[in-house]
Amino acid sequence: MDYGFISLIPILVLIVGALITKKISEMMIAASVLGALLVYKTDVFSGYISMIYAVLASPTYQFILIILVLFGASVTHYQRSGALRGFRTMINKSSKGSLHPLIIAWILPLFLFIDDYLSTLSVSFAMRDITDEHRIPREHLALQLTSLCTSFSVLIPMTGWTAFTISLLREQGLGFGDYVQAIPLMFFPILMVLTSLLLALELLPKVGALKKSYERVEAGGETLVQEEGSAPMLEIDPDDGHKESSVWNFIIPIAVLILVVLLYKSIVHGLIASLIAQGVLYISQRLMTLEEFVSHSFKGAAGMTRMAIVVFFAYMLNEANSAMGFSQYLIGLAGAAISPVALPAIVFLLISMSTFATSGYWMIQIITLPIFIPLAASMGVHLPLVIGALISGAVFGSMFCFYSDVVFIIYAGTGVSNIRQIQVSAPYILTVAAITTLLYLLTGWLFC
Repeated sequence: MDYGFISLIPILVLIVGALITKKISEMMIAASVLGALLVYKTDVFSGYISMIYAVLASPTYQFILIILVLFGASVTHYQRSGALRGFRTMINKSSKGSLHPLIIAWILPLFLFIDDYLSTLSVSFAMRDITDEHRIPREHLALQLTSLCTSFSVLIPMTGWTAFTISLLREQGLGFGDYVQAIPLMFFPILMVLTSLLLALELLPKVGALKKSYERVEAGGETLVQEEGSAPMLEIDPDDGHKESSVWNFIIPIAVLILVVLLYKSIVHGLIASLIAQGVLYISQRLMTLEEFVSHSFKGAAGMTRMAIVVFFAYMLNEANSAMGFSQYLIGLAGAAISPVALPAIVFLLISMSTFATSGYWMIQIITLPIFIPLAASMGVHLPLVIGALISGAVFGSMFCFYSDVVFIIYAGTGVSNIRQIQVSAPYILTVAAITTLLYLLTGWLFC
């Protein structure tokens, strides 16, 4: 069945409903049910249950669930052992002014590039108390993490995201070298990295909601304001309440994680190895007993429950979108109008809209990469340029989608709600997206 415009309805309900009610969890469930109703009609009850099984069987959601559980356990151990407090103290000693914490928070993701989840949670938990002490609105930390963590995960060709994309490229007869050639042409993440740095250095003006956040803090207000009706995505106490231990109790497990990820090309391997390193370090130093280590592991994993459920319903909605051919509908709208010169810009915009609508940037690549790469080859368009446009669109869509897993992770780490994040980042993200579109039009003309 060709759903056409009907495939847009669940997304529109989610977006409008979430903006009005500020209740993302409830609207996510409602949108997924509506999607199932459109797909299965009178058999919606059984159809919705089949969608539940499909999501639970999805390797992508299984991966996210495992990552959330392991991260929850790991973060709790960093807190309970005093390692996180030791790391904060080290960072705080190097901070000598309101700008320094943001510069440090800009540099840290470079060392945690392996995974955007790792980078986001580690930097937010390490830096948020420090930025609070320097009276920096939590919204600025959230904006910086939004700009950096996903961007670095595509610009550095040794991450989980790049490994996934390269595996898809190999199916099209391309490979690692083609991805590397595309990196300088990933205009959106490059410009977002530069934007965040210029903002941290106060070389770009603060506008919109970010400016108002600074005015609130300067007037004596809180660095973090909990919005009415918002609920925390991460149920882990931000105040560890424990004595400080050596900073090496933080650095060594992180180093183990990075080394194991590089060795096995798997963030799951790295996180498990890091947990083992934490256990050896903390138990041997009598910072906790074996029984306490196991108990903290379960408590940390349980703290990720809400986020795991909300992301689950995002994937439920994506199942309905896929069944209705949402991405194919968007691509088909522009099909006959595509010219070689305009192709990179159109790829960027279509991937952006598809990723925003589905929150599934990896799934969108699975669907669209086999469409656009052969199309670009048949039209004689420079393939690294199209790859760069595709990745840029996925990054833009995931950053600007208020119900994407990346945005929820930042919510969990900083306490800034997903709607507030988009309000703060919108002027910068949309400006960079407009510049990116123009750059793809220009480079499309140069390369064709």
